[in-house]
Amino acid sequence: MSGSRMKLELTRVVQGRSRLGVLKGLGKTGQHSLEVPGCLLYTHLGTVPHLTQDTLHTLSPLPCVTQVNLSNIAEHRDVLEEFKDGFRKFAGLHDTVLYCSLHDPAAPCPTGYTTNKTVSVWGSGGRIELTVAKFMALQKTVQADWYQSMADGETWQNTTSRKRVRKSVDRTLAHLDECLLVHQSSQELKGVEVFGVVEGGDILEERIRSARETAKRPVAGFCLDGLQTGSVDQALRIQLTSAVIKELPEYKPRLMQGVGRPDEVLDCVDAGVDLFEGFFPFQVTERGCALSFNFDISPDPERAGRAPPAVLDLNEEDPAGGTQENGDVNLEDQTQMTHFEINLKDTRYQDDFRPLVNGCGCYCCRNHKRAYLHHLLVTNELLAGVLLMIHNTAHYHSFFGALREALANDKLDLLTRRVLGGRSKQKE
Repeated sequence: MSGSRMKLELTRVVQGRSRLGVLKGLGKTGQHSLEVPGCLLYTHLGTVPHLTQDTLHTLSPLPCVTQVNLSNIAEHRDVLEEFKDGFRKFAGLHDTVLYCSLHDPAAPCPTGYTTNKTVSVWGSGGRIELTVAKFMALQKTVQADWYQSMADGETWQNTTSRKRVRKSVDRTLAHLDECLLVHQSSQELKGVEVFGVVEGGDILEERIRSARETAKRPVAGFCLDGLQTGSVDQALRIQLTSAVIKELPEYKPRLMQGVGRPDEVLDCVDAGVDLFEGFFPFQVTERGCALSFNFDISPDPERAGRAPPAVLDLNEEDPAGGTQENGDVNLEDQTQMTHFEINLKDTRYQDDFRPLVNGCGCYCCRNHKRAYLHHLLVTNELLAGVLLMIHNTAHYHSFFGALREALANDKLDLLTRRVLGGRSKQKE
């Protein structure tokens, strides 16, 4: 681990927090790099939901890191062991870096099933209990380029006791130490990177202790767990995140788990987070919605033709049908519609002949109208999911491109105003 290829090269640090740079040395040969702030490519078993590989690669640019998770993979362990050549080849993936997380960020994870020696993941066939030995055997079988260490993350509920949170931190550190012992003695995992997991629930002291102790271990980066949408309100998340980041080394990346809403991403980047899981477009698609928020900070006609351009104007209607303002969070329901999307099942769109987003260069917006997407959704046509996922993926990744541009040009405040639609950004 001391010879880790993964290296974060920072080009700018804005106000001592927001970081712009490139994560280099990715992959076993170190040939890939990922711009930060950035997000990973979210998949189910290596496939972006609703899209074939050919359809996916009509979108550009895409992140070079593909996320898979053990919740989906664990029940296929026997097949992968027989295949022998790793998950990347098994899933038909090619020139991509493979990151393996423990849980699916877009799926609910039942609590109450961890012990001192095991954690549980949930696949289509139900619960699978993992010891460190089984967890590491899976990592050897998957042959990812980097993976999240085993962790006890069942402390995100606000009813969790201080004693349970302390036990979660202790278990997670013990799991990390065991994983590192196996990792360092394994020939199969040579050149593979490990991210340590920072736990601690909503208790500041435990968060700091978890961060300090994890930073002492030879890990390539850090996963900030238990702060996902629906677990804590936005102000508390930023307070905890800021405290944690002060304990982490500057030159190692920080990945926030379970956060995808644009307003929350902006807050986390402002606190010093580098990477995010890219599951939010999938959640929006599953609701029958289209992402529709403004992130254009430099209108320029010459940008036309580049893939995919920023939004050029806001939709006139309230995207969320007047439900909630940006920054609000319902701690009970992570599936509700947000202010960053329009609900195409609504009858108002049955005779709306505009593209999903004016100025968007994705295939869906260039070729289809809102009325057609409404028709596909109300008639339960599979094409609806395909077209929505194309647009939502393009729109979301373009937002991250605009975020990096804003950091490079001192326009983060302008971007925040665009994204929040003129409302004030919530602060602690």
